[in-house]
Amino acid sequence: MDRSEGFGERLLGQLLDRAHEMPPQLIAPLIAEEIRAIGGRDVSILLQDYAQLTLVPLPGRGLTDGEPLPLAGSLAGRAFLSETIVEHPQAGSVRMFLPLLDGSDEIGVMSLTLDKVNDDDRRLLRRLAGLVADMLVTKNHYTDQFLQARRREPMSVPAEIQWSLLPPLTMTTPQVAVAGILEPAYKVAGDSLDYALNDDILHLAVIDAMGHGLNAAVLATVAVGAYRHARRADAGLAELYAFMDTAIDTQFGPDHFLTAQMMRLNIGTGHLEWVNAGHPAPMLIRDHHVIGTLEGHGTLPVGVGGSTPQINSKQLRPGDRVLAYTDGLIEEHTTGGEQFGEERLIATIERVSPASATVQQMVRDLSHTLMQERGGITSDDATLFLIEWRGGTADHLARPDL
Repeated sequence: MDRSEGFGERLLGQLLDRAHEMPPQLIAPLIAEEIRAIGGRDVSILLQDYAQLTLVPLPGRGLTDGEPLPLAGSLAGRAFLSETIVEHPQAGSVRMFLPLLDGSDEIGVMSLTLDKVNDDDRRLLRRLAGLVADMLVTKNHYTDQFLQARRREPMSVPAEIQWSLLPPLTMTTPQVAVAGILEPAYKVAGDSLDYALNDDILHLAVIDAMGHGLNAAVLATVAVGAYRHARRADAGLAELYAFMDTAIDTQFGPDHFLTAQMMRLNIGTGHLEWVNAGHPAPMLIRDHHVIGTLEGHGTLPVGVGGSTPQINSKQLRPGDRVLAYTDGLIEEHTTGGEQFGEERLIATIERVSPASATVQQMVRDLSHTLMQERGGITSDDATLFLIEWRGGTADHLARPDL
């Protein structure tokens, strides 16, 4: 690799300038070309599939094709899950696996081979991987190529609608982290989730629309749209519920409804408020144990026309995790015909949690473990949404280095 003074800065600047107006189909050749300029070869970009089980190669001129790799048990998967560079020495070379992170959102992994590597090379490659992730996210807004590459099987129309609604499924800040997952990834219809961090308030919602197929997806779409509209108008939780309830009733009539869990978390103080509209109560996890459920006062499902809901509240401790989920998770029947149930869910959480350093790892491992526990059965949508309050302040991030 060229180690002349300023080479790395020139390379990154050149890549950024060229990528600015580059059409999506030329991103892969551009990345491969720039990596060859630093002595790299055999470049591969792998993206996480929708089910969060596999890393799928992105096809493109200049990139090395290969087979999909499992998240569990592969070097690329280790880099992705740990969010750190993994190096694999080979005869006369080193294979590098670099996580592609857009902020805290996990995009995939870039791998390449170098003859040798030192700390300067690692710093440059980390910055290069961040730039590649940013390019993929930016171009993803106006191409289908990256979405198509992530698919391991055909996607239903309802699932297509739901995935287009979702925010990034992971977000991490010094004070709070969230992660979500939806099953079945390629056929989900009525489940959805949404969140937004506005100043010190994290707004969250988990939605489970009645029915299956396209009707459920349309119902969930209207609900998410109404939720966002009310949230962006600074509506409180009670007003937010009323707005969503009116929107569903006006559009679909009294025979259609959805359950919902709507929350507000002050990330500075850890004060959590929520409205439960017919949804399973979230679970409070502390020190890897489920210490209880957030029951509180409930109200009728959205669209049925409940009275003004009472706001429930709870003071969290730093490190507390709150798990919201839809009823498809516990109402599914196992192979023997027995309902999966809340007790098995709690036991699975306490078995998986100690090995999960991040919310992303926990929600992914929990979802996949639960799927195995249910014998691979998913006849209804099943969604998990995990929140971790870390406490503290992020003020130091706004101070420039002196």
